[in-house]
Amino acid sequence: MRIDRWVAQATDLSRKAVQLAIKQGRIQVDEKAINSPAFPVRANDKVTLDGHLLKAPGARYFMLHKPAGYLCATTDAHHPTVLDLLDEANKHGLQIVGRLDIDTTGLLLITDDGQWNHRVTSPRRACEKTYLAGLAEPLASEAPALFAEGILLRNEQHPTRPAQVQSLPDNYCRITITEGRYHQVKRMLGAVNNRVVSLHRERIGEILLDPTLTPGQYRPLTAAEIASVQ
Repeated sequence: MRIDRWVAQATDLSRKAVQLAIKQGRIQVDEKAINSPAFPVRANDKVTLDGHLLKAPGARYFMLHKPAGYLCATTDAHHPTVLDLLDEANKHGLQIVGRLDIDTTGLLLITDDGQWNHRVTSPRRACEKTYLAGLAEPLASEAPALFAEGILLRNEQHPTRPAQVQSLPDNYCRITITEGRYHQVKRMLGAVNNRVVSLHRERIGEILLDPTLTPGQYRPLTAAEIASVQ
């Protein structure tokens, strides 16, 4: 890993601040000053900042129960973001895994492991995502068959991949998709003459939203949850 990224992940410094520290000669590897942000750090290297030994950064993985009203972004001038809910150092190094609309609630994964993020979100992986949707009208009886066939959405050239939808009492339904198209769940339900009034993500792959987390709370993923993404 590059020294500037390594130090940024090990501290609360931005990459820009780390690069300045490198220019100032404040960062050393095995007691030798480093002059390039691209210097590769090896597993057994001892890295110091201002003479203080830094602990090697490890990848971080969190699940957040996203409340409504929070934007899935790192920063925003007009809305609070999901990262504002995390009490963690070096939040600028974290990535949001599969965004949710500002009014959508439920399971959100956050990590600084880019490869793991890609394995979750890559269209080739066809990772299942399950949502609980509140509807304006009862689900049409033909909807499950239409979802299973795939629906050609407006302004799209190809139909959606086969999806599952289950009608539930009180104008709710549970829908499982394997894509991440723009507003996909809302648009698919709109295509069967309905309207989503609430949307809550329950599952990504084998990772279920922890029922003990209230909106706005988060926790680290377990080793089994992390390993479930192959």
